[in-house]
Amino acid sequence: MDAAEVSPRGELTNALTIDVEDYFQVSALAPHFPRERWDSVPCRVERNVDLILGLLAEREARATFFTLGWVAERYPQLVRRICAAGHELASHGYAHERASAQTPQAFLADIALAKSVLEDIGGVAVTGYRAPSFSIGLGNPWAHDVIAEAGYRYSSSVYPVKHDHYGIPDAPRFPYRLSSGLVEIPVSTMRWLGRNWPAGGGGYFRLLPYAVSRWQIARVNRDDRRPAIFYFHPWEVDPAQPRVSEASTKTRFRHYINLERTEHRLRRLLGDFRWGRADEVFRDAA
Repeated sequence: MDAAEVSPRGELTNALTIDVEDYFQVSALAPHFPRERWDSVPCRVERNVDLILGLLAEREARATFFTLGWVAERYPQLVRRICAAGHELASHGYAHERASAQTPQAFLADIALAKSVLEDIGGVAVTGYRAPSFSIGLGNPWAHDVIAEAGYRYSSSVYPVKHDHYGIPDAPRFPYRLSSGLVEIPVSTMRWLGRNWPAGGGGYFRLLPYAVSRWQIARVNRDDRRPAIFYFHPWEVDPAQPRVSEASTKTRFRHYINLERTEHRLRRLLGDFRWGRADEVFRDAA
C-alpha cells in the first residue's frame, strides 16, 4: 500500500484533484470555441476556482490543481491564491491540446511551457502533470517519456476504463513507475463483475446519484486498501455558464447534466472522506 496518511480513526486520505480550465476549453466544445477566439470569450474560471477554494477551506482539505498555463497567465493572482492556501500547483498543459493529437516535439513544447509559466507565477516547483481528456493511450505510449523529459515527476493521465474518447482498460489501477522513472497515478476505478468501473469523478459524479460515488470510493479504501484519486472541473460547479445550443445532443447532455447539483455533492464528498494533495497522498510512489 502507498504510504498515504491515515487518520486516527483509520481513514485513508484520498487525493482530490481539480482540472483548472474554463467551460469553453473543454475538448468536446472545441469546434465551437477555436483557440484563436479564446481571449474574446468571457471567462468564468476565477469565480469558480474561488468557490472551490472556499469549500476546501471550510473542511480544511487540501487538493491538487492541474492548471492550464493559458489560465495561469491571465489569472496569476488566482494561481498565487491556490499556492497560498497550501494546495499543490500542477500542470494541465498550456493550451489544452490533447496529447494524442500532437507530435512528440509539439507535446514537449506545450508541457514545458506550461511548467515554466506555472513555476514562475506560483513560485513553487511543479512536479505533476495531467493530459487533457486523459489523452495518453495505446496509440501514444511515447507521451510518458516526453513528460519525464520535461521535468515532471508524476503523471495522472491514464484512466483504466473503456470510454469512447479515452481510456486503457487493461492499465494498472494503482500507481506504477515507468522505465523513465516517471510515476503514473491512474484515476480511480472500482473492480466489479470482472471489469473496471469509473470511480474517480468527472461526468460520472454528476450523472449518477451521489451514493454511487461514495460507495465506490469507500470500496477502494476498504477492499483495495488504497487511497482514491478523484477529479472534477471548475465549470462543473457553475450552472449559470453560457449554454452552447449548437453542440450535439450527446455533448450537451454530458456537459450540462446536473451542474446545479455538483456544489452540494462536493460538500458531501468533502465531509464523507479525508482529502489531500496528490503529491502528498502518493508521496512514496512518486
